[in-house]
Amino acid sequence: QVHLVESGGGWVQPGGSLRLTCEISGSTAGPPSMAWYRQTPHHQRERVAHITSLGKTTYDESVKGRFTISRDDGNYTTYLQMNDLELEDTATYFCTAPFFQTWGQGTQVTVSS
Repeated sequence: QVHLVESGGGWVQPGGSLRLTCEISGSTAGPPSMAWYRQTPHHQRERVAHITSLGKTTYDESVKGRFTISRDDGNYTTYLQMNDLELEDTATYFCTAPFFQTWGQGTQVTVSS
């Protein structure tokens, strides 16, 4: 069974940066595809970044150029580097391994002055 645990959320001023971490436990038999989603009371959960098992990355247009998803080669820990954060980025962020249909518990990101 695959389990995911997110960390790294917090409060940051507009223009600041945060790096979210998703630790993976359990056997995946190779590099898993991974994704980051976010959810607010006003929006359905939306995918903001995705990385395939081969390392190809895609991003939602709202974060393209500001966010970067990456994955370690060994333990497959996955990161979301968030730069130039905006008020609209405030949300609960979740990581998921789509093939295994599992989610982490979420970590809160708050962007405000």
